[in-house]
Amino acid sequence: MTIKINLKIFLFLILFYITKQIKIYTIIMIFACLHEMGHLICGLMLGLKPKSLKIMPFGLCIEFSIYSKSNNIKITIKKMIIALAGPFTNLILICISILIKQKLEYMLYNEIVYANFLIAIFNLLPIYPLDGGRFLKAFMQIKKGRQKAYNYINKISNITIIIITMLASIGIYYYRNIAILFIVIYLWGLVIIENKRYNIKNRVYKIIQNS
Repeated sequence: MTIKINLKIFLFLILFYITKQIKIYTIIMIFACLHEMGHLICGLMLGLKPKSLKIMPFGLCIEFSIYSKSNNIKITIKKMIIALAGPFTNLILICISILIKQKLEYMLYNEIVYANFLIAIFNLLPIYPLDGGRFLKAFMQIKKGRQKAYNYINKISNITIIIITMLASIGIYYYRNIAILFIVIYLWGLVIIENKRYNIKNRVYKIIQNS
């Protein structure tokens, strides 16, 4: 398994330190890693082998090797299950925090619940390659086929990021929270990269169709 570090993580560390939000960033990173461990454990239970581990600005990213191509529906269902495993892990952590609430300090309890809720909602956004986007793409692939699913999720991702940017602009104006800006920039980065990949794959697909 290869391990890669996204150098943007150091930029985010500096920015959150300057804005005096390094504590919440650290907490989010810890639970984001536990979120990714949920993906890892689920993938291993489904018989998949980890291919790569990337250390990203908002946690880890684990990719799995897919061995069998003979039954695409089974593979696609596995992808759907793995995609939901991360947010489900955050839900479990929230439930555990509620059960042991009396043993935790009030601030620590709020931070744990807030961080896990934020991570779960963030990853369930219908933006590829976030968990919500991966699940939606896999679901549409079963219903519509791979190429149509890829077309749909690309459009949905672009529409979603535009809506989020509009809402985030309001949030930044009223709450003066620079962290919201960093998150939106990060999401735009994901969408722009996927748009480039989509355009390349789409051109290749059209060439194959016309040949």
